Amino acid sequence: MVRSLWTAASGMIGQQASIDTISNNLANVNTPGFKKQRAEFEDLVYQTIRVAGTPATEDTVVPVPVQMGHGARLASTQRSFQQGALQNTENISDVAIQGDGFFRIQNYDGTYAYTRDGSFKIDAEGQFVTSNGYKLMPELVLPQGYIAESLIISQDGRVSVKVPGRDDPIQVGQLELYRFPNPQGLSSIGENLFKTSPASGDAISGRPGFDGMGMTVHKFTEMSNVSVVREMVDMIVAQRAYEFSSKAIQTSDNMLGTATSLKR
Repeated sequence: MVRSLWTAASGMIGQQASIDTISNNLANVNTPGFKKQRAEFEDLVYQTIRVAGTPATEDTVVPVPVQMGHGARLASTQRSFQQGALQNTENISDVAIQGDGFFRIQNYDGTYAYTRDGSFKIDAEGQFVTSNGYKLMPELVLPQGYIAESLIISQDGRVSVKVPGRDDPIQVGQLELYRFPNPQGLSSIGENLFKTSPASGDAISGRPGFDGMGMTVHKFTEMSNVSVVREMVDMIVAQRAYEFSSKAIQTSDNMLGTATSLKR
């Protein structure tokens, strides 16, 4: 019965982790470029009381083993990189990725991070940056005196703009996208950013629309891929599983109480 207490407790701990993951998904339902997570579990070690194949009689063996499990634990938080809905913002500095790929961002310390959030801003120097001031890489700097309404970003990442004194737009930059052999291996660092890890593999660069890369969509942002309905259903399932585990603890406690009262 002591085993059942700890086994049920491990189930409650696991379902609490599931609720924590669902809560984070719901909190970021309106976060541009956010990718939902799913808590995945695995069963714990088993105590083998009797091994399958053990001789039962002179002519027979035990066909199945006797094993007692010790509960479950959180194995991973799998992130889904399914495409989120594209929202039209009419903002000239917004760019969404339709398909595979990430934007590369340079942190203040010179390291690189990656994001699906294309809600960029234009700083005082005409450079594309994130909401926190991180530079988009390769650097994209607009010329002085450019006509804002003329800024065009094509589906293959070419950035063009008109300047006074010229009738035709000029190309001022080229966006690049990056993909990974295992994007689920990326590490989230907050601020809508990911960093590479040994599990993700090295970044593979390419032009939008070529070599398996997605296309860039100007004046759009990619919204979160969180489905509120799905998260609510998962929350109900996790809540009920948590209740079942708590009932198992109460039942084990009642059985222990009955056993200790036998002497009276």
